[in-house]
Parts: sequence; structure tokens; C-alpha cells
Amino acid sequence: MSPKKGKVLLVDDDPDVLKLLELRLKAAGFETVTAASGAEALARLEVDRPQAVLTDLRMEGMDGLELFEAIHERRPALPVLMLTAHGTIPDAVAATRGGVFAFLTKPFDGREVIEQVERAIRVSGGAGEEVVPCDEGQEWRRELVTRSPVMEELLCQARLVADSGASVLIRGPSGTGKEMLAKAIHRASERRDQAFVAFNCAAIPEPLMESELFGYAKGAFTGAARDTPGLFQAAHGGTLLLDEIGDMPASLQAKLLRVLQERQVRPVGSTRSAPVDVRVISATHRDLEEEVRAGRFREDLFYRLNVVVLDIPPLADRREDIPLLASHFLSRLRGASRKQVEGFAPDAMELLVSAPWPGNVRQLANVVEQAFALTTTPLIPATLVQRALRSQPADLPSLEEARADFEREYLSRLLKITQGNVSQAARLADRNRTDFYKLLRRHQLDPALFKPADGLDDT
Repeated sequence: MSPKKGKVLLVDDDPDVLKLLELRLKAAGFETVTAASGAEALARLEVDRPQAVLTDLRMEGMDGLELFEAIHERRPALPVLMLTAHGTIPDAVAATRGGVFAFLTKPFDGREVIEQVERAIRVSGGAGEEVVPCDEGQEWRRELVTRSPVMEELLCQARLVADSGASVLIRGPSGTGKEMLAKAIHRASERRDQAFVAFNCAAIPEPLMESELFGYAKGAFTGAARDTPGLFQAAHGGTLLLDEIGDMPASLQAKLLRVLQERQVRPVGSTRSAPVDVRVISATHRDLEEEVRAGRFREDLFYRLNVVVLDIPPLADRREDIPLLASHFLSRLRGASRKQVEGFAPDAMELLVSAPWPGNVRQLANVVEQAFALTTTPLIPATLVQRALRSQPADLPSLEEARADFEREYLSRLLKITQGNVSQAARLADRNRTDFYKLLRRHQLDPALFKPADGLDDT
């Protein structure tokens, strides 16, 4: 028997047409799933995970366009083909503009249907000798362990966007694996043989960011003994991940935008620019649209980075992944240790599946590692899992959140010491007044609140 070309969901309320389509596509090597209504099709969607949908336009209850809209909301990368005996030019225009992959008419040409379905699966990346969810087990996605339909759909979108040069914005809570997804996109792209460079915008002090990203020339500042390339040049030909892009200072946002527009980088202290060929992926746990509205993030840079958006769900929204991830982390620990730990006791796994996981996958990995380190039995008991869960902070702050808290407290102490005198506070912090005022505005600190009741204005 020849390998299946892909799985197709067929939807039609006419059983004769449905049977004919099923026979034609099966004969052509496709695996088929049938549904007699739009509601049944939606129920089968998450169970059967088709690579394409072929649906009638006019049906009782939910029609084809309503079905398409429901599918597009759940799985925007899934191609939908529309078939109807009542097709009109306005119908076709509306359907194709809405994102329907193809619009075919009854009586249908069997060869054309097969060709369009083959094209749909090929374009969506769903074709292959074996029908598996988005290249499951392939090298490009090796770090992303999942059986979640939501994550599989996300990986399908990532696989599609990898072949383009489009900028990608990855959104999701801390600990969900945004950097791993960025690496997967890089490995699936034509740039896979070049460098992948990650830069955390929240972990580097603001004065050092520009030289880290763009490099610096000899003599640009004290200690600059030689020309040093930045991360853009290090990632030339490859991919640069700008992690926590929402924490990038406004002054650097303008310079980043210029580099993205001109595809040239000018090192600090240099008068010459160097061309760079870099695919930029950015990531954040912040709501960048809200940051734009608040004036903390440039709107033009937002639209430059926000070409394709990929949202990673929190671990609590994909609990079916918890047993798989826990076993994966355990297997990795077992491989680096002499301990013969076979797995988790059933009640221990129940605790893992039901836990809230504010720290997401990163927290799960920490819990598994702690339980593994303390166990003396072949199966990790529930008591060790419970202890590990209790030892995890209920709401572990991210590095940038902890840094922001420190800055706010530090600035408040300076203003208290100087009784609200910004010039003195700036000198104590070894910053100029302009930069110091920017820090105060970032943390919404008003120097007037720290002045004595009869205090004079700052000079």
C-alpha cells in the first residue's frame, strides 16, 4: 500500500457527495475523515488533526463560511477548500479574500479536487510519507516536547514562517519556552547552518546595551582597546533573538529601528557602517500594544517586529503536556546520573497535573529535578513532589521584574537621602540628570513627594 499523502476532513450534508469525495481521495492516496455537518466537523477537528479541510459552502445549520471562520480562529494555518453547487463570483471573492484556500464548484472535476488538496497540504507543510503532526520527531523541533493540539498548531505556524524572512514576535508568560521556539524556527529555516544569537534586553544594563548589540570602535570609551563587533555582526547570516524586547530603553529602540530599516550597523564610536544580514525574532511577556499606547515602546518599531505573532500558551492551559514533559525531564536527569528512577508514582503524577504552575515549564523542570535528587526509590513518591512544589515560590518574579523592583527601591532611597534633590541624587547614582529623570519617569517616581514641606525647587 502506498504511503498516505495526508489526512483530509470532508464536510458535506449530502451523503452521496460525501461518499464520492471519500472514494476519490482515498483512491488518490489520502486518508479521509468525514462529517455531515459543520458542528460535527469542529468536533472532529481536534481529535483527527487533519492537514486540510474540504467543505460544502451551503449546508443546513452552520454553512461553509461559518465553519471556515470557526476553523480559522482555532487553527489559522489549516487550509480550507470550499465546494458548492451554488457558487457565484461574489461567493468566491468573499471566500478567497477571507482566507479560504480554494473555491471549487459542483459538479466537481475529480482531478482538480485532488490537485488542489495536494497543493493545500504541500503549502501548509502537512505532506509527507508518514502523516505526523508538523514533523514530529524532526531535528528542528527536538527541544519542544508536546502532545497538545494547541502547541502542535503553534509549531505548524512556526514551521510555515521559518521558510520566510519575516520578523517574528513570540509572546507568552515567563518560563513557557520562547527561546526554544525561536531556536526551532532558526533550525527549520535556510539560516540553520549560521549562528543563532540570543540577547536578553532585560538582563543587560542600559549603558552597555548599545555596544553589546552594535559593537564599538577602538577608543570609543575607556577600556575600548580594540574594535569589537556586536551581536548583530556575530549573527550575520543567521538569527538574532531579542528576548524581552518590551524592556528595551526608548533611546535604543530608535537605533534598533534604523538598523532593521537600513540593514546596516554602526558600532559605537565609529563613523562607518557595516552591512548585516540578520533575521530578527523578538520575544516578550509584556503586552506591547499597551506599551505602545503608554508611550514606552515605539509604534514604528512595534510594526516592524510584529509581522508574524506566535503566542505560547501557559503550561496550565495545556495540562496534557505535563506527564510528557515530566517524563522527558526525568529521562534527561537519569541519563546524567547513576540513579535508576523509573518514573512517578500515580499520585505523584496527579499532583503534577493538577498544580497551578505559575512558573510554567521552567518551574516543572525545577520540581522534577528536586524530586529526582531526593528520591531513594524507583518511583518518585507524591511526598517529594509535594515538597518540591511547596519550595517553589508561589509567584516567582522574572529577572526583569526583580531588576525593576531593585531600581525602584534604589531610586526611592536616593530621593529620600537627598530630600528630592534630583541633581544630588543623580550625582550619587553616577548618572547625568537627563538619564536620571528617565529612570524616575520609568518608575513613576515624583521627586516632589520626597521634598520637605518647606523645600525649595531642585537646582
